[in-house]
Amino acid sequence: MEVRKLNGIGYMTAHWPLDPARATIVFIHAAGGTGNFWQAQVEGLAERANTLAIDLPGHGRSEGDGMDTIEGYARSVIDIIERIDVPNPIPCGLSMGGAIALQLLLDCPKLLKAGILLGTGARLKVAPMIFETLETDYNGYLTMFCEIIASPKTDSAIIRRWREDTARCKPEVTLKDFQACNRFDVMQHLGSIKLPVLVVSAEDDQLTPTKYGEYLKNNLPRASGTHFMEAGHILPMEKPEQFNMAIEKFLDLEGL
Repeated sequence: MEVRKLNGIGYMTAHWPLDPARATIVFIHAAGGTGNFWQAQVEGLAERANTLAIDLPGHGRSEGDGMDTIEGYARSVIDIIERIDVPNPIPCGLSMGGAIALQLLLDCPKLLKAGILLGTGARLKVAPMIFETLETDYNGYLTMFCEIIASPKTDSAIIRRWREDTARCKPEVTLKDFQACNRFDVMQHLGSIKLPVLVVSAEDDQLTPTKYGEYLKNNLPRASGTHFMEAGHILPMEKPEQFNMAIEKFLDLEGL
């Protein structure tokens, strides 16, 4: 594992330099998260593809104050992809990261090879209670999310790891993240995305229920889908091996 930084943006990769003959999965974290969330994927998929996990501006090792639009975050991802000349990029995003991946598929189809969308939707309206808690009690927000972020069958140690990583984010940055999600709506534009897309959903995801993934699968022209039982919103941490296998199968089927 190698941790690097360029133009104020931190990222980690399993191997450096990236292999120009391979596809590169660009992992994009959720609101309040960091690229560390994807460690099991960066390491576990390294023999199949280049793997790269980005810290969005204001998160983890990256500089900045965060952003309150998905378009802004998408531009920051494209900037790092272009600056380090990422070969054959495939954005893979969870929740807010999935919205960023969708925006990239809309904005830069000629640059990308495919997309992977996990626990996300074409529109991501946020409950007012989340904003209220974020503005007044960040620990309360973390406690609330720990109760709904994973399947009831998930090991509590995994949830603690998620909380420890998310607790490092400044409350004002996480608030901007959710403002960005709340503004996001590309429901009317999905039909223009012609690249292959893998849509992943989970049985116990309370934040982006199964219907979100179903809408994406039904409205993206080249979508395929996979659904996981006994997993919640942080599926890559809950079922890392199975999730990695689903990505490998998608890459194989698409010849990537």
